[in-house]
Amino acid sequence: MNRHHWWRDAVIYQVYVRSFLDSTGDGIGDLAGVRAGLPYLRRLGVDGIWLSPFYPSPQHDHGYDVADYRDVDPVYGDLDEFDRLVTAAHRLGIRVLLDIVPNHCSSEHPWFRDALAAAPGSPERARFHFADGRGPDGSEPPNNWHAMFGGPAWTRVTEADGRPGQWYLHMFTPEQPDWNWRDPEVAAEFDQVLRFWLDRGVDGFRIDVAAGLFKHPELPDSPDPEADARTRDSVNPLAWNQPEVHDVWRHWRAVCEEYTARDGRERLLVGEVSVPSAREHAKYVRPDELHQAFFFDLLGAPWDADAFRKVISEAMQDIAGTGSTVTWVLNNHDQVRTVTRYGEPAPEGSGLGAARARAAALLMLALPGAAYIYQGEELGLPEVVDLPDDVLTDPIFRRTGSRARIRDGCRVPLPWSGQASPFGFTSGAEGAKPWLPQPEYFAEYATHRALADTRSSWHLYRDGLQLRSALHQLGEGTLRWLDTQPGVLAFARGDDLVCAVNFGTAPVPAPVAGTPLLASGPCRPGELPGSTAAWWIDGA
Repeated sequence: MNRHHWWRDAVIYQVYVRSFLDSTGDGIGDLAGVRAGLPYLRRLGVDGIWLSPFYPSPQHDHGYDVADYRDVDPVYGDLDEFDRLVTAAHRLGIRVLLDIVPNHCSSEHPWFRDALAAAPGSPERARFHFADGRGPDGSEPPNNWHAMFGGPAWTRVTEADGRPGQWYLHMFTPEQPDWNWRDPEVAAEFDQVLRFWLDRGVDGFRIDVAAGLFKHPELPDSPDPEADARTRDSVNPLAWNQPEVHDVWRHWRAVCEEYTARDGRERLLVGEVSVPSAREHAKYVRPDELHQAFFFDLLGAPWDADAFRKVISEAMQDIAGTGSTVTWVLNNHDQVRTVTRYGEPAPEGSGLGAARARAAALLMLALPGAAYIYQGEELGLPEVVDLPDDVLTDPIFRRTGSRARIRDGCRVPLPWSGQASPFGFTSGAEGAKPWLPQPEYFAEYATHRALADTRSSWHLYRDGLQLRSALHQLGEGTLRWLDTQPGVLAFARGDDLVCAVNFGTAPVPAPVAGTPLLASGPCRPGELPGSTAAWWIDGA
């Protein structure tokens, strides 16, 4: 394995800063809290962390509406604290990735405020998508597109003279106007943003909405205008995945290579790429574009052996064929937690959903390529499904009034210790409240209990990460599918290691019957056909 290309088989932990650990007592996680939690992450065994946005923001979408790309919001700390975090992480051998948001900014960004104050046709408005409305008085939006978070994708502005004026495009919320990447000033600005953070020592970037940026130049009507809102995905072919976006990633890759050439330390670009197929996905990870792009098909696959085999095979064929490695992911800050998604009938307990989540985690860690873990998954946290309406902050709920697929439930602050909220999350005075309420049953998942219980999901993750590091067959490489009975997925890594997953119909093999879920070390030869070492994962 080429150890220089650290990212090819890295395991990265996503830190949702707001919900990780609060050092100031205001109920909101911060960068100092992340720094305090680094030894925990080192003990878990991850290679790096991805930090959710911590830039100055009015927090209409908790940081994904950026008002200043070169600073830290005071609620999270300051640039000095960021520098201390990077230094501490590097001292522990943990790399640091930042979340960058190039598709849109905050409506409070200085450039957008300048655009609102400027006249139609001005250079200030050219940085965004401003257009005249349709109809005799311009009162209809320029096209029929709908925003992903509900409602029209256009908002009309009031001009300086007080009259109704042009419309601007926002594919998420009105507080998140889309940049116009056909304007060269936008590209030049983001070039400087990248260099600002690279100069501060970051190891790369997670790119939000990486298939976005460019819109069809004529902004025509869509034959299915509500597709994005209906699917909560980037599926409007006129607004996403335009061919020009690949030129941006080639340039960003060149910037990263420039820094790597200076000191030999590879910088990583990983994209949030939502496209129709693995083949289309592969275009983003060609040798001169992004190093990685999240492969969401595994996350979206139903709990079925054939479905998992299909998406894994397609990824290995189309993505690995580019020379990159597949970037596996089962959860993030936008998704229902795996325990609940895989069938947990109630928030509490450790039933079917928990068994499947554990099995899926070890399967992911056994696959060739890189893997990303969302904070709290290692604790086996379920989705919090009963948050009261008055505490919900997701703009999807505010814009639609619907709780369907809202994201607050996976963002509830982590439990660290104790028997009652705030479970050690905040260091404030007695009675300090986390920004989202933690349910009582979080006591069962608190980190201090997980570390003490060798049967916990935390130990399962830690053991899996240790095996991945110790066994040369894991990480980067290939796999070979094995014939099995129905309901079992099995593949070989190298000549002497097999991973087998029970999807619900096969009996557990006798050598590991009675163990919770995992034979996590080398098993006796012959336990599975052709293997001299195996781990068995029971998701039944």
